[in-house]
Amino acid sequence: MPARSKAQQKAAGAALSANRGDTKKTELKGASRSMEKSMSESQLEEMASTPRKGKPEHKSG
Repeated sequence: MPARSKAQQKAAGAALSANRGDTKKTELKGASRSMEKSMSESQLEEMASTPRKGKPEHKSG
């Protein structure tokens, strides 16, 4: 499932970093915290690796 916005991609990247132990899980906030808990590492990796070109900053509606 590819990211639909830059913000979603950034949140997935932060969650993936915490999942791998590169950052502390306590530093996660908002969407990245819930993503880390509910998604597998492969799902996070797929979402975080989505190309940013042409993506809106935030998904509306």
